[in-house]
Amino acid sequence: MKNLTKIVLRTLAVVMMTTYSVAAFAAQHSGVVKYTVKPTVTSETKTVNVWIPYPLSNDAQKITDLKVDGNFATSSVYRDEKSGAMFLYAGWPAVAGQPELTMSFHADLSSRKVASIKESNLPIPAPIKEEYLKSTLEIPVKAFTEQAQKVVAGKKTILEKARAIYDWTVDNTVRDPNVTGCGLAKPGRTLYECEGGGKCADISAVFVTMARAAGVPARDVYGLRLGSPKTGDVTSGYHCWAEFYLPGTGWVPADPADVRKMMLVHDLKMGDKAVEEWREFFWGGDDLFRVTLNKGARGVVLTPAQQGAPINYMMYPYAEVDGKPLNYFDSSAFTYSVNYTAD
Repeated sequence: MKNLTKIVLRTLAVVMMTTYSVAAFAAQHSGVVKYTVKPTVTSETKTVNVWIPYPLSNDAQKITDLKVDGNFATSSVYRDEKSGAMFLYAGWPAVAGQPELTMSFHADLSSRKVASIKESNLPIPAPIKEEYLKSTLEIPVKAFTEQAQKVVAGKKTILEKARAIYDWTVDNTVRDPNVTGCGLAKPGRTLYECEGGGKCADISAVFVTMARAAGVPARDVYGLRLGSPKTGDVTSGYHCWAEFYLPGTGWVPADPADVRKMMLVHDLKMGDKAVEEWREFFWGGDDLFRVTLNKGARGVVLTPAQQGAPINYMMYPYAEVDGKPLNYFDSSAFTYSVNYTAD
């Protein structure tokens, strides 16, 4: 993640210095994203399996012209029914030489800023309530219920509760640049073992877990920053944020992790005017360009089934060589890259 601090955060800083020039950032932005994966093997390697997040179109992005190439023996696209994760699979059942896989797609991106955040008196839809309020191994809601209820005490509406959790998350976490990758997304570890320190996956997981514990449906979102504009290597651009469900509006983005990141970049302290500006900028979405790769993809069981444990969150490429997982936090050992070419 070294280049993330040097490149991506510099891009975000430009947004702040231009006082959120919506005209410059809200216009549609497009280009080609290309993954190149070359798992590390030896002359004794027998099998290799690779899974890559498979992006879909949504209200803020149109994915077209998706192409897959390489020397794999078999490939397919699957969805994990439990987590909802989408991914491309490629397999080498009898390795002969260096395995290579590329996946490219064209992305047309638009602003994810919610124009009007309004709450209705409609109930939370049953499927949303069932899926996005539940406690899981990765999102231990029950362990945070007491704390969450204290945070939202006196708040009556879902919107009020969501905002209270958002502000509490900003106030009680901190960006730790020494954390590997985007973090482990373990809220208990972040808050109690690391004193609130973490990166985007950690801080977003705190928000999602606390929101659910307060009765607000929420989920993590996993994606890739592209910048505005940005052409070149974006392997370090992985980013996690969150969404909560609001009857009358739908899914609303919230990114407390980027508030804390900008506080670190600009050496800001609580009480500074700029901190409040960042809170508002990352509440309800923003005008920065990101490709969404997966939503709510926690505890993922792959197809074909991986030999390792369920994937904590499905954002990075994942590979197993002779049944042993490669470290997806280390793109040099794993040997994968992501490049972006703006139109």
